[in-house]
Amino acid sequence: MAIANQTGRRLPLICYVTDRQALASADPPTDQVNGVLERIRAAAEAEVDWIQIREKDMNARDLLQLSRHAVAIGKARVLVNDRLDVALAAGAAGAHLGHESAPVGAVVRWCRDGNAPREFLVGVSCHRLEDVDETQKAGADYIFFGPVFETPSKQRFGAPQGITRLAEVCRASRIPVIAIGGISERNAVECFRAGAAGIAAIRLFQEAIDPCTLEEIIARLHHAG
Repeated sequence: MAIANQTGRRLPLICYVTDRQALASADPPTDQVNGVLERIRAAAEAEVDWIQIREKDMNARDLLQLSRHAVAIGKARVLVNDRLDVALAAGAAGAHLGHESAPVGAVVRWCRDGNAPREFLVGVSCHRLEDVDETQKAGADYIFFGPVFETPSKQRFGAPQGITRLAEVCRASRIPVIAIGGISERNAVECFRAGAAGIAAIRLFQEAIDPCTLEEIIARLHHAG
C-alpha cells in the first residue's frame, strides 16, 4: 500500500505521537486533555502527516472522544495506538499495534475481510531486526522501529538501537520503516539517510514553542528527506 498523507504527500512521513501526561504532570486531567488536543490541532495545521493518539491509560470513552476530535480537525491522518475498536469508531485512518496488542496477523485479516475501510492502516512497533520479516508476512502496512536514540519514554526497551541497526532494518523491510525514539530535527536527517521512510516523535513537536516554530520544524523535516 502506498503511504501518503491526506493531501497526497509522499515520503518522508512526519508523525506526531501524543503524550498528554508529558505536557505538565501537575495539571489536572482535563487540562492535560485540552492541552494535547491543542497540540494535535497545531501539528495538523503545521502539516504534519500523521498523528498517533498514544494515551494508553485513558479510558475508552475519553479516548474515543479525543480521537474523534482529532479526526474532525482533518489535514493529518489519525492513528490510534492499540485500540482497533476506538480507531474504527472514531473514523481514524488506522490502528498502531504494540508488543502487548492483539496479533498483527489476526488484526490485518479481520480488517481485510471487510470489517474496516479499504485504506485503513495497520502498523506495528518493532524493536528487533528479527521481528521485521514476521511483521511483513503478517501483512502490516508499516513499521515503527526504535528507540533509535536515547529517550525517556523508551528506556524500558533497553539501550538505543542506533543508526546502523536502523539501516539494517530498512534494508530488510519491504514496507515503510518509521524511526522513533529520541528523534530531533538534527538526527532526523541521519534516519532518512539510513533509509527510514519517516520519523515519529513526541517531544520534538509537543515542546515546540509556538505554532510558527512548529510549522518551520515540520517544513524543514519534509525537505530534509
